[in-house]
Amino acid sequence: MNEPALKEWQDINAWRKTQRAHWIGWRCEVSAGQRAQWGQRMTALLAAGIPVPSGAVVGFCWPFKAEFDARFAVRQWREAGAEAALPEVVAKGQPLRFRQWWPGAPMTRGVYDIPLPDGTPEALPDFAIVPMNAFDGRGYRLGYGGGYFDRTLAALERRVIAIGVTFDACRVPSIFPQAHDLPMDLVVTEAGLHAAGGEALQLLDAVTSAARVRELLVARRLPRGVSENSI
Repeated sequence: MNEPALKEWQDINAWRKTQRAHWIGWRCEVSAGQRAQWGQRMTALLAAGIPVPSGAVVGFCWPFKAEFDARFAVRQWREAGAEAALPEVVAKGQPLRFRQWWPGAPMTRGVYDIPLPDGTPEALPDFAIVPMNAFDGRGYRLGYGGGYFDRTLAALERRVIAIGVTFDACRVPSIFPQAHDLPMDLVVTEAGLHAAGGEALQLLDAVTSAARVRELLVARRLPRGVSENSI
């Protein structure tokens, strides 16, 4: 895919729209079996390299348009004592609101007919598993164009640990990040765990990734009810 010749926002925005459509289409054309194989690998990487303390809240998204299905990783974290939450669109231009989710929780349908908890208590995530249509070499994400996740991550009272997830083929040289774009702290694809944070992606093993997550937890204030000894 060609990159925009100019770096004006109008050109970048049009390029992003084209890229978004391209990568969603590409993802949907990948066979279900191949996506499942990649997904199993990503679930294993998340479980091994992202230590979520008991009592912490993991925000994630219900899979949409052949995205990586984070529910299997979330199940492992929940079994270890974590809580889970799904996002709810409150209004256009507003941050997302997260509501507690568990298997069997009452559900309804929200924007794009995506399932979301129906009236369960609100929750403040400590981790966010963020789907990416594409990503670049510094961990900046191409989403769906609404700006909901960037707005939400900026508005939360405590900076969450943002973990971008998608398939490795969806890497582009740059998404030409703007001032409102926030990089993911880590990027996980079927090819591995990567440190990001606006710096050049760095491939990590599970032990190094876990140590990085623990450092981020301490630096950004531990979740309420979680002690430093538990991580």
